[in-house]
Amino acid sequence: MIDIRKFDSLGHADHGWLDARHHFSFANYHDPKRMGWGALRVWNDDAIAAQAGFPPHPHRDMEIITYVRSGAITHRDSMGNTGRTAAGDVQVMSAGTGVTHSEFNLEDEQTTLFQIWIMPDRAGGNPGWGARQFPQADRSGQFVTLASGIEGDDALPIRADARVAAATVNAGETVSYDLEAGRHAYLVAAKGRIRVNGEDADPRDGIALRDVGTIEVEAIDDAELVLVDSL
Repeated sequence: MIDIRKFDSLGHADHGWLDARHHFSFANYHDPKRMGWGALRVWNDDAIAAQAGFPPHPHRDMEIITYVRSGAITHRDSMGNTGRTAAGDVQVMSAGTGVTHSEFNLEDEQTTLFQIWIMPDRAGGNPGWGARQFPQADRSGQFVTLASGIEGDDALPIRADARVAAATVNAGETVSYDLEAGRHAYLVAAKGRIRVNGEDADPRDGIALRDVGTIEVEAIDDAELVLVDSL
C-alpha cells in the first residue's frame, strides 16, 4: 500500500519563533489515524527563527534523529555534550532512562530541519548522543544510511530495528529501496517533486508505504529524499 499525506493536511503550529508541521499526532495536534507508522512515532518539519530555539526539556525512552535541511542547530545536554549540526548532517540522541537537552538556532538565519522520533526496541539504558557529517555528494543517486539499529549498517547508532536513509536524485533519474516484508517505510522529499511507485508527490508530503517490495522513486525535479524503514 501507499498513502500520500499532503503537506497541507499535516498538523500545524506557528509559535512565531517556530513554524512546525507534524506528520503524526504531536503536542496539541491529535489525529487518531496518524499516531505513527511502525516504530516511527514523530516526524516534525520545523522552521526555527534565527537566535531562537527549544530551552532545556526532558526526554526518555525515545530515539531522536535530527536531519538539518538548512542552517544549523546547536545541541547541549545533561550528559555534558555540546555540538553544532549543519545542513545535510545528522545528530542522534538515545534518551534511555532520561536526559535533558536544549536545541538552539544560534545562526543569523532561519534553520529548517526534520526531527524524527523512533520508539526503541527496549526501554531504559544509559542516554547517549552523537553527530556525524554525511556529504550530499556521497548520496547522489543512492540511499545512504544515516542512523540505524540494524546490524552491519555503517551509521549513527540507534536502539531500534530501524534505519534512517537519505538520497539526492537528479531530475529524470530514479532511485530504489527494497522494503522487506512486514516492514514500514515513510518517505519525505525535503525538496523536489517526485513520483513514488507511479504516484506523484510534492515536496514535504509524507508517503507511507508497506507491502510494496521495492520503492521506486523518480525525481521530477532535483530531489532530496529522507526515508525511515522500521518494523
